[in-house]
Amino acid sequence: MPLRVEQVRDHDAIASVVRTAFGGAHGDTVALLVGALRRDDPDVLSLVCEEADEVVGHVMFSRGLVDAPQRLVPVRSLSPLSVAPRWQRRGVGSALIHEGLRRLDERGVPLVFLEGDPAYYSRAGFTPAVDHGFRKPSLRIPDAAFQVLKLSAYEPWMTGTFVYSSAFWEFDCVGRREETT
Repeated sequence: MPLRVEQVRDHDAIASVVRTAFGGAHGDTVALLVGALRRDDPDVLSLVCEEADEVVGHVMFSRGLVDAPQRLVPVRSLSPLSVAPRWQRRGVGSALIHEGLRRLDERGVPLVFLEGDPAYYSRAGFTPAVDHGFRKPSLRIPDAAFQVLKLSAYEPWMTGTFVYSSAFWEFDCVGRREETT
């Protein structure tokens, strides 16, 4: 399954995959988040999976920080991960995650954080971040969903509060909001 760094020509196809993967108004919001992360982070790692010249999956690793006692530590956030519905459960998401983690490790990134399903992301080595002494950026994030993966550049002093980039706050994409009916 061909994976590569996104190109400008992929932006519309990525937005479409994001919208269909997340659905409804939330899909529209996440597509806007992707655009903002691209705009705000010149070092964002954004990968796509193609099948028959069609973008069928996308993952983005954007900058974040850990507010450690010694200093701020540049880290990455895995979000969003989007796979077109008809391509889900075929290994597309896992392949994108593993390729992204490999590239981030080569870049010397020490930590990757995410909010997501522990049953899914644990297969890539993610574990509950609170178990390693990391603090959530919002109380709306369930402890089990707040996960981290330590890469080879990680050092034990790198602990503290994880801080998302401003785009996540701008689009209210941190934690869960209570649903109103």
